[in-house]
Amino acid sequence: MSVFWLAVAAFAIGTEAFVIAGLLPTIAADLQISVPAAGQLVSVYALTYAVGSPILAITLNNIDRRTVLMLALSAFIAGNLLAVAASGFALLLTARMLMALGAGLCMPTALGVSVAVSSPERRGRAVALVTSGLTIATVIGVPLGNWIGSLFGWRATFAMVALLGGIAMAGLLFGLPRGLPRNTASLAERLAVARHRNVLIALLITILWALGGFTMFTYFAVPLRALGFDASHISLALLVFGAAAAIGNMLGGLLADRLGALATAALGLTGMASALFLHSLVLKFLPGQAHYAILGPIFLQGVSGWAFYPAQIASIIRIDPQASMVALSLNASAMYLGFAIGGALGGAVLAGWSPTDLGWVGGLSVSAALLVHLARGWQARPKPVKIAG
Repeated sequence: MSVFWLAVAAFAIGTEAFVIAGLLPTIAADLQISVPAAGQLVSVYALTYAVGSPILAITLNNIDRRTVLMLALSAFIAGNLLAVAASGFALLLTARMLMALGAGLCMPTALGVSVAVSSPERRGRAVALVTSGLTIATVIGVPLGNWIGSLFGWRATFAMVALLGGIAMAGLLFGLPRGLPRNTASLAERLAVARHRNVLIALLITILWALGGFTMFTYFAVPLRALGFDASHISLALLVFGAAAAIGNMLGGLLADRLGALATAALGLTGMASALFLHSLVLKFLPGQAHYAILGPIFLQGVSGWAFYPAQIASIIRIDPQASMVALSLNASAMYLGFAIGGALGGAVLAGWSPTDLGWVGGLSVSAALLVHLARGWQARPKPVKIAG
């Protein structure tokens, strides 16, 4: 039952991380700033997560995991409540940074705890249950949060997320035992893994994939509003993307087992790049039909982009199973670094060009990820990572 509450925490974190894409135009209008400026709420969150997560993990290495989860969720909830009360952009940025620190500490800790509280034969399912909280958030939490924001204002969405975090915290407070293992990797161990050539290549691919996706997804609502989508239609589009992401996540795991992780990752990157290019093509050359046709590229991006992710995880584990937890932690930081760069790049595209150009730029980044992925050689045998100590 404790693993269920970890999944609820992941659901709250996933909802907050992704729902912002549908709220940016509303936040920008309310705070009287430009949409590209509001987009830095995404970049600051992602950059804080990427940098803060490993630092906090190392700093709190010797503290009971239950206590760490309570600290992480407290920071996450406090950040959301601060966002509710924020009267200006600077305070909202601060709130997003606090949320990111809480989320960046909570997620890797939750995955480690899910393994610690489960029997050996159920550990894989426990990890899958926790990560399913993120996937379900894209299907249910994000459209719901966007809908609530359209009815009651964007601050109500942050209040909803704070409530979800509080529910998860209460469940974990009474459901988790004390004295859980403290096996977070040291800084030396992380650096040893990060110096491995195959790990560095994998992290570059993850950054380019995340960068390409968030160049467009950060400003998801901007081209849709230009097409005449109202809040309910944007929520529907987010639901389409979330459902596609859930399907892609399951499909990616299945294909990775049958076709191999590297082949599946290549297919996912190919489909995602195609979807992003199609996104711009539809907006530029089919303006009359784009109101309906745009849902096709959105669905394809969700399926293919998130089919890549479990395959990428599997390929990273193959590099050296004994160092996989450290490598996956670095991969999470790389993903959020890509999100941060993508949010900033998307803002630059909006400032200098047009919302219809977001897909071109994102597609080029994902295409670069595909080229790096293919260049590393599918037949190369990874060398083991030697960790000092």
